[in-house]
This record gives sequence, structure tokens and C-alpha cells, in this order.
Amino acid sequence: MKYTQLKNDIAQGARSIYLLEGDDAYFRMKGEEMLKSAFVQMPELNFSPFDGDTLKGSALTSLISAIESFPFMSEKRVIKVTSLHPTESEYEKYLKKTFENFPPTTVLIIVNAEGKKGVDLKRKNCITYVDCNRADEDTVAKWVFLTFKHAGITAPADVCTTIARYCLCNMSRVALETEKLIDYKKQGTLTLEEVDCNVYKDAEYRIYEMTNAVARKDYGAYIEIQSELCRKNGDETTLLSGLFSYFKNLLTILSSFDGDAELAKLLKMKEYGVKKSREQARAIGCERLKIYVACIYSVLADVKSGLLTPQSALQNFNNKIFFA
Repeated sequence: MKYTQLKNDIAQGARSIYLLEGDDAYFRMKGEEMLKSAFVQMPELNFSPFDGDTLKGSALTSLISAIESFPFMSEKRVIKVTSLHPTESEYEKYLKKTFENFPPTTVLIIVNAEGKKGVDLKRKNCITYVDCNRADEDTVAKWVFLTFKHAGITAPADVCTTIARYCLCNMSRVALETEKLIDYKKQGTLTLEEVDCNVYKDAEYRIYEMTNAVARKDYGAYIEIQSELCRKNGDETTLLSGLFSYFKNLLTILSSFDGDAELAKLLKMKEYGVKKSREQARAIGCERLKIYVACIYSVLADVKSGLLTPQSALQNFNNKIFFA
């Protein structure tokens, strides 16, 4: 199930094992909080955390022992394990029997930032998988809208979507920026101008804006964003390297026949990011992307060999993409 479905699922009663897995730390944290709030009474006696990195081989028996212990004057005992990645043989030897015949007095919460080599826990029928990966733009914007509504603030759809985009749909950042805006606004209608002035734009988002300016041939917007990034980072070489990586990914996405999920794994991106990058890459075009990648590679090589200063290299690239 998706993280957004967890609250309603909890209302139907406890499941035996929950796997909260995904790249959004906010979803993992809030999912754990919801489960503990619903099922833990007297946490000092009926809640036990474990570090999965220390549970290797026979050490897994300590987890099983905790799972099979009875709660103290309570209906449920809750066990939490962070970063549990057993091998196939470890699962078969130490976990399978208990996991598939789980005691009704215990709830196990497994919190994993990402899947690793070993047994794929989310495919086990005895485990309830909660997808805690970064949500899509519409879901995040809806969350922002409802949060503002509960705080007595009106936020139009375009304002909520802008907040999601500025934060790259990272819910930890979205939640922080939303709370900041609630403290700032207090009540009334939130405007795009207020969001633009108060919400920090992720550096990756700023590069995304830069490349959109390239697609539009908007030199003024491009230089404005570039100057801001250079001012913050103080390093033209770092900016060129970031642009090289970004344009190379756009070219890969546009040239590949793989789907968003496969490309996300290959490029170590989020599926939402691949989708938005594909749209951007189509706007620029394959031939132009090839020219941009070759040009950045060339000027970076000249910087490393001492033929160009970083400032001159960046200027050469700017001239190439806008005036060549």
C-alpha cells in the first residue's frame, strides 16, 4: 500500500508485520509514529527498538525472542527494527518460521530507507509493505493544501504545486517549508509571491529552472539563476559539473527505450524526476543535448589541463548554447 493509505488501514486493525520502505524520511518517520500511537500502550514496557545492522546470523535470534515475548498488561507489544536486510539463508533459518506463524500479541515494524541485496521482504506474503518512496507532485500538493486548510489558510492549487516543485516533492522539506509559511501567514490567502520569497528552492530545482531557460532560449533568466548558484557555491567548476551531469541524464533518458522505473534505478533518480526530465529533454531536443554535453565536457577538460579558468569555461559554454 502507499503511505497515504496507512492511516485508513490502521483503522481496520493491526497487521502482524509492517515494512516501511522508501526514500522519503518523512513518510518513514510519520508511518512509524502512526503505528506506535495506534498499538503501543506503556511504551517503556511494550516497545523495543533494534538496529538491523547488528542483527546478522545467529544474532537474529534476539529479535525472534523479543517478538515471541508477551506484552505487559497490554494487548500488543511493538518491536521496531531499522535497516533489516537479511540474506535469503538468514531469512530461511532464523526468521521464516516466526514471520509466517506470527504471534497475535506482537506488531513488528521494519523501517528501511531502501532495498538492499538479500531477501526481498516486500514480496513476502506475511509482510505488509508500505511504500514510503517520494510521492508524486499531485499527492504532495494535495497534502500542502489540506495542511494549510487545517491551519485556517487558503492556498490556491498553483501555490501548493509550486511549493511541491521547489522542494522536489521531498516531504521532509515540504513539511518544514509549509510550517514556516503557516507561522509567517497566520491566516488569509497565500500568494505565489509570498511562496517565492519565503520558500528555499532546492539547488537541483534551480538547475532544472536553468535548463528550462535554455530550452526557451531565455538568456536573462538563465544568467540570473546561474549568478545566484555561483554566488552560493562560489565555484564555477562545480556548477559546470552539475550541468554536465544534468544534461547527460537528459540525453540518456531521451535516448533510452527503458521505462521510468528502470531509468530511475540506472541513474539513481526518483521516478518522478525521470518523468519531469523526459519532458524537459523533449523540449530541448536530442541534437542540442548532444552539443551541450560535448561542449561542457570540452571546457571542463580545458579547466583541468590549465587552458581555461573556471570563469572563462563557464562563459564559453554560455556563448556556445545561446549565441553559437
